Amino acid sequence: MAESDPRPLRVVLIEDSPILCAMLRDMLAELDGVEVVAAAGDEQGALAELEQHRADVAIVDLELRQGSGLGVLSRLKAEPDRFGRPRAVVFSNYGHSTVRARCSALGAEHFFDKSFQMDELLDFIQAAVPRC
Repeated sequence: MAESDPRPLRVVLIEDSPILCAMLRDMLAELDGVEVVAAAGDEQGALAELEQHRADVAIVDLELRQGSGLGVLSRLKAEPDRFGRPRAVVFSNYGHSTVRARCSALGAEHFFDKSFQMDELLDFIQAAVPRC
């Protein structure tokens, strides 16, 4: 990368399905200026990766192997400096209005439904890439 190129948008994936995580990683790798720096399938692993990598964006599933995406969002909101203040977006099948409202209250910038909003998630990530 030349010195004038902006640094890539650094993303942490928080998803308990290895198949979906691999698919997301592959799709994000196709986007210009995006780098998946880590992935985790449980709450504690997610928090450790977010603290270590201080990513620009966290893509958060709500249902995790242990803990929950709501727990991750809660910690990001309670301790923003510890995690580098990543933009958090939720990517989940649990899109009931009360769940969406809770995610928003915990600082999630957007909620994408896994069932039909993959393209919208990718568009959001691409739009977040730093420009010169």
